[in-house]
Amino acid sequence: MDAEQAEVRALQSEGPDLRPTPGEDTAQVQKSFQEIYQSDSEGWESLKDLRSNLGHLESELLFLSTLTGINIRNYSKKTENLMSTEVAEKNIKKVLQSHRLSGNCHMITFQLEFQILEIQNKENLSSVITDLNIIMEPTSYSELSEFVSRAEERRDLFMFFRSLHFFVEWCEYRKRTFKHFKEKYPAAVHLSEGASSSYMKVQSTSKPGFELVIVWRIQIDEDGKILPKLDLLTNVPQQALKLDKKGVIETAPLSFRSLLGVLGIEAALESLIKSLCTEKND
Repeated sequence: MDAEQAEVRALQSEGPDLRPTPGEDTAQVQKSFQEIYQSDSEGWESLKDLRSNLGHLESELLFLSTLTGINIRNYSKKTENLMSTEVAEKNIKKVLQSHRLSGNCHMITFQLEFQILEIQNKENLSSVITDLNIIMEPTSYSELSEFVSRAEERRDLFMFFRSLHFFVEWCEYRKRTFKHFKEKYPAAVHLSEGASSSYMKVQSTSKPGFELVIVWRIQIDEDGKILPKLDLLTNVPQQALKLDKKGVIETAPLSFRSLLGVLGIEAALESLIKSLCTEKND
């Protein structure tokens, strides 16, 4: 019995450092909790910053969408490092970025696939679009087909977005203008294809058979500049042509273009419509 008690006392004397004192235990726990709290606090701050930055980016994106009418719905990006022995020796970094996005500009829907090659050395960083593929949903705007092919050939993303924005703006303006005159002169103005039509017929309310057709095309030139072009076509009875000794009807298209230059689109159309309307429609 004495031997057993002696052994217990010996073990206790050998291992006091193995048993944490109450004070040491409490300090260690407190230290652990402080580390956990600090870690969580840093995570909370990072999350707040992330949400703040995300909200800021969303606001900027909404502003740009409102300003340009272009809305990006889906976007993805892949990056590939292009390394070779020669490039590595010259301390040049080449990165190929593959982008894919889809979106719309008002009623026109599009998909883009393009690649950007970035070349970086000690002095500068340069980037160039190496490939561009544009897919447009079918539309009634024939002018867009040739323009899209030209943008792809030039690999000009800026021209595509800029021209698309202004093209759609002109289409919307034409639509609003035709709708306005249709509502103001319902008996004289006819839109065979609705407000989105590219032409408007104006029929005389007092002289049956007299009809004028305003053809309003929206062209895109080689540099992507939008050019509205309005032409006047006449459709009058043969007898009226014989009586027109001064050639007023024959020169009407040229006179209309001169009128456009002086009055502008809306005022010129107003003047033209009034010339065929009775006093009741004035």
